[in-house]
Amino acid sequence: MDKLNSHLFWKNYCIINENERLRRKAQQLNQENQALLSELKQKLAKGRSNPEQGSSLSSTANPNNDEPSKS
Repeated sequence: MDKLNSHLFWKNYCIINENERLRRKAQQLNQENQALLSELKQKLAKGRSNPEQGSSLSSTANPNNDEPSKS
């Protein structure tokens, strides 16, 4: 019984450590995503305030355009 308890304790310990590692990685990725989203929003806002540059942004702003192609 002690051997089983020791084994389960070790597995639990490993799982807890892996969860902590993954939680830290998720936080890091979330921070990177937030920074990229902020940068994208700033670029889009800048593009909207400057119509000359905005035309180049609008063609790539919605890659899932539902308009049928004219061919």
